[in-house]
Amino acid sequence: MPIKSFQAARQKLVPKRRKSLLVRDYMSRNLITFSKQQSILEVMRILIRNKISGGPVVDELSRLVGVISEADCIKYLSEGKYFNQPFFDRKVEDSMSAEVDVIEADKTIFDAATLFHKTNRRRFPVLERGRLVGQISRQDVVKAALLLRSQRWR
Repeated sequence: MPIKSFQAARQKLVPKRRKSLLVRDYMSRNLITFSKQQSILEVMRILIRNKISGGPVVDELSRLVGVISEADCIKYLSEGKYFNQPFFDRKVEDSMSAEVDVIEADKTIFDAATLFHKTNRRRFPVLERGRLVGQISRQDVVKAALLLRSQRWR
């Protein structure tokens, strides 16, 4: 006598769509960028007008070449006064920070969180194939964690 199964037909397993964990999905894409040839005076006006503390410096091909910040402007303002040199005729390339910590777009938000913890930075430029594609901040990572709170992290 054959054994009968009282189970219903098995359902096909459809993988649940997992929420993304990649930096590219949480980063800001519309950035205010600067060029090396812009004047510091123009940069200062843009920073104040847009209520930002700095921005990436890119070349014609959107490759990151540095970052200019309020701190860079203040540093050269104070040095200019000390050495009695004009300040406002300086270019961005004279004042920017050329060595910049970055993160790749295909890294996870956990990689970003680790990087934020280790470096104590507030934001990182995001690169994809060597080109600037966005910026991720600490707040972006916190928002991502809140969106993923119901997911199991592996």
